Amino acid sequence: MFVRRKMSGDKNCGHTSKLFYLHKMAIKLKHSDSYSTYFITFTCIEWISLFELTKAYDLVYNWFDVLKQKNDADVIAFVIMPNHLHAIIHFSKPGFNLNTIIANGKRFVAYQIINRLEAAGNKELLFHLESLVTLREKKKGQLHKVFKDSFDAKPIFSQAFLMQKMNYVHHNPVTGKWMLAKNFIDFEHSSASFYEIQFVRYFRPVHYMEL
Repeated sequence: MFVRRKMSGDKNCGHTSKLFYLHKMAIKLKHSDSYSTYFITFTCIEWISLFELTKAYDLVYNWFDVLKQKNDADVIAFVIMPNHLHAIIHFSKPGFNLNTIIANGKRFVAYQIINRLEAAGNKELLFHLESLVTLREKKKGQLHKVFKDSFDAKPIFSQAFLMQKMNYVHHNPVTGKWMLAKNFIDFEHSSASFYEIQFVRYFRPVHYMEL
């Protein structure tokens, strides 16, 4: 299902196991593709609810499709919160660059979010997002800051860890300050209903048992 790739010096070389090691990663750190399934998170700048403000959920679903088409990657589970995204993504082939893939995804979504803010005439928020761009970023042509620079990536190393992260993802909308639905299954921008009652809303993930 989730293949551990062969690594030089690894006493378990050639051993097939279900998933990987635990490691928190910033986008600026280069990582290995030794492990093929990751729990990823990226967040709107200053925790502003940009997904909700621009109804950008469809943009994330479009990106999920791009992941499959361009990277042969499957989304196993997800939740799109008002200001951040959690997803568990499986890459079927080695040689992928997670940093580049996530950076491109954020850029893809950010561009459309800005377009929607401009179409809505939200000049105050656009000005604020523009003010957050650093001088170095401006020299590279960036006009607005939509997402935090870094993202979290935790390789899945066991089925138990996968279940833990899926539970976290699916309950996020009804945990802590978030009460976005009466029941976690009812939150529409999540894969919870797919796993719990076999109901697909906007995007069908790939069931982890299908891999």
